[in-house]
Amino acid sequence: MKTEGASPKSSWPKVVAKKWLNIKGGVDDFYSDYTITATVDKSDLRRRKNCSEENPYVVVPEELSAESWLMEENERLRVNQDTVAIQNNLNLRMFVGTWNVGGKSPHEGLNLKDWLKTPQPTDIYVLGFQEIVPLNAGNVLGAEDNGPATKWLSLIKQALNSNRDEDLDLQDQQQPNIKPRMSFSNLISLEDELDQEDFERLMYSNKSLSNSNVDNSDSPRCLSKREDSPRFCMVASKQMVGVFLCVWAREDLCQYISSLRVSCVGRGIMGYLGNKGSVSISMTLHQKTFCFVCTHLTSGEKEGTEVKRNSDVTEILRRTRFPQKRLAGKPIPPGGIMDHDNIIWLGDLNYRLSSSSFGDTYELLKNNDWQTLLEKDQLRLEQRAGRIFKDWEEGQICFAPTYKYLANSDHYVVQTSSPKKKRRTPAWCDRILWKGDGLKQMSYVRGESKFSDHRPVYSLFSVQMKNVPNSINNSPCATTKMQREELLVVTRTQSCIQSKSRFSVTA
Repeated sequence: MKTEGASPKSSWPKVVAKKWLNIKGGVDDFYSDYTITATVDKSDLRRRKNCSEENPYVVVPEELSAESWLMEENERLRVNQDTVAIQNNLNLRMFVGTWNVGGKSPHEGLNLKDWLKTPQPTDIYVLGFQEIVPLNAGNVLGAEDNGPATKWLSLIKQALNSNRDEDLDLQDQQQPNIKPRMSFSNLISLEDELDQEDFERLMYSNKSLSNSNVDNSDSPRCLSKREDSPRFCMVASKQMVGVFLCVWAREDLCQYISSLRVSCVGRGIMGYLGNKGSVSISMTLHQKTFCFVCTHLTSGEKEGTEVKRNSDVTEILRRTRFPQKRLAGKPIPPGGIMDHDNIIWLGDLNYRLSSSSFGDTYELLKNNDWQTLLEKDQLRLEQRAGRIFKDWEEGQICFAPTYKYLANSDHYVVQTSSPKKKRRTPAWCDRILWKGDGLKQMSYVRGESKFSDHRPVYSLFSVQMKNVPNSINNSPCATTKMQREELLVVTRTQSCIQSKSRFSVTA
């Protein structure tokens, strides 16, 4: 894990002064598994990265990259365009999750695989947390405790990449009779030992076998070898006291991500400290801009607290600013949240149920009557009134309220008769909203972990990417070694067939 723009550790008085005076850190003050700089002209250079390497940062001239070499070979050999299907549209899948973990640091045995596992391959993970540290005076005013964040990142990385291995094992079990393919190098080694007819028959057989192994559905699975399967790397992560946001992507998508920037807005004590507020990450994927906003808004059930939450949202939209660096031949990156093509807002928004008595709520909970309860949901009421999140979208809620639960229990706090417990009306505090073209929500559900007094919430999105250059297909394994071999085999076959003298037989 690499620190971007890290500065020497500040003394405690300086930290307090910076927080009280709302002095922001540098725009590159975040963590990432690889380096992406806004100053690199990607028309000339392309960054390559391998998560497992100790020094994974290599700059490769564009003219020597594998993709450009293959395209030059295709052009030189005049391969028919129908041989390799080139599509200009991509359909990526994005997992977005939010979880208030109640100030608890994760233990090593905490299993995130069930939360992060999806029924179909996922390309990008956006994970937001609230209260990763207790919101006490020491954490709010003092130096930032990044120990819990490090533990969460370790568990996430382990879960994402172990899920990948389990998916490959399942594919192996489902396809036990697939015959092995001959590699490109093995085929070429037989070139001089076969006559033209036999060689063409062998090439056709190998290509047919390969095509029969490809799933041509809307979301084809990767059938490449385990070592060629894409791993997940951390694009960026940022913490502000208890608010923590991280973005993960397939390793082969790294070269298409640029203009990474972060912005934090404190909305806690005095309207500036970070016990409440937002962490936002801006990035460009291909030519489309994305903004992910993780928030923890004003808490409480007193009358009028929804107005404070509305004010939090308004201030976050106003005060979130991403520095704009102009590059020759490149569009100016977005400066604010609403300037992005696609925006996803996630977090503990803390909107409650208005005018609800404990008795009425409890009866509706017993009957699983979510729709009646949702009629009193403050977020929806404020949104319909046009006071906040106008024209934003949220999926249909078909799950129980996510807050507030007794520790390690499936029972809400409202169900307890103990006077020492704070009685909180159950509510859908944890939400995911979005805005922009090309985003389609495929699911909106909650998890069932009893780790904190909140249940995690996650959503799966389909992201339509249009006019993407040189995209082989929609598969999450679009740039795997197997497909590069297929392209080489096709081009080499064309060359071999055209060069008849190499296959001539002496009478």
